[in-house]
Amino acid sequence: MAETVLITGGTGTIGRRLTQLLRQQGYQISLLSRDHKSIEGVTVYQWNIAKGHIDPKAIQTADYIIHLAGAGVADERWTDARKDEILNSRTQSTELLAQALAKNTHKVKAFIGASAIGFYGGDTADRPLTETSQGGSDFLAQVVRAWERSEDSVAALGIRTVKLRIGVVLSAEGGALPKLAQPVRLGAGAPIGSGQQYISWIHLDDLCRMFIQALTDESWQGVYNAVAPTPVTNETLTRAIASVLHRPMILPNIPGFAIKLMFGEMAVTVIGGNYVLNKRIADETTFRYQYADLTNALSNLLT
Repeated sequence: MAETVLITGGTGTIGRRLTQLLRQQGYQISLLSRDHKSIEGVTVYQWNIAKGHIDPKAIQTADYIIHLAGAGVADERWTDARKDEILNSRTQSTELLAQALAKNTHKVKAFIGASAIGFYGGDTADRPLTETSQGGSDFLAQVVRAWERSEDSVAALGIRTVKLRIGVVLSAEGGALPKLAQPVRLGAGAPIGSGQQYISWIHLDDLCRMFIQALTDESWQGVYNAVAPTPVTNETLTRAIASVLHRPMILPNIPGFAIKLMFGEMAVTVIGGNYVLNKRIADETTFRYQYADLTNALSNLLT
């Protein structure tokens, strides 16, 4: 009988692609959702994080859990209320899962939780960062630290727990790439800020394959930086997009102060940078990237 993977946040960009790839490999997929919407080929269970409710069948039928749920960091301006939502949607959902696992009979073999390279801080310049590097102190770093602490409550139950600190996910469907590519397509592409801030990126399919290997390979445990082997600067990324799309780069850089005026505190997600290395993936796992090269990744997604 096929094993079942329970996914939270399964209707987002990562969750949709992950569902496709897992189903191709013969897994049954179940999702936790706030509404009754049916999805073909997928079992949907209800949960309500605010009310502390989760359908116990979701836990009882799962062999693995992949936890992606969390309010989008760059979807809205960071008001105090939005900041609370960004934090609480991650920590409260994880705590609810841990409580459900503690009080229900289950057969869950592994819990693979999303995390983020925001752990290290919004702007760490060109300092190389590995899984053992110190965390930052800004808002996103505090969120990720609390998020990972909440995932420890699952590990405390004796369930193998993996935390993937996800970098900038390159996808044709959503996230940063379509926003970066659109002005380039229109002949208005330009680096942002200095253009020298580093972007630690990963192709969506490689990220999903990491999640799947973390499920099946019992040697995976703890924190991994889910990024491609080579971070690139914002200018390098923008020029690579222009090259793949055969568009010119003629405009000056978009100044950082203009980004700050537009986005407020959230501007750090655009003009900040991190040079994050995939040290544990490279040194301790058998994972092999399909898209380690930026040009190949962009060609796959944009052409």
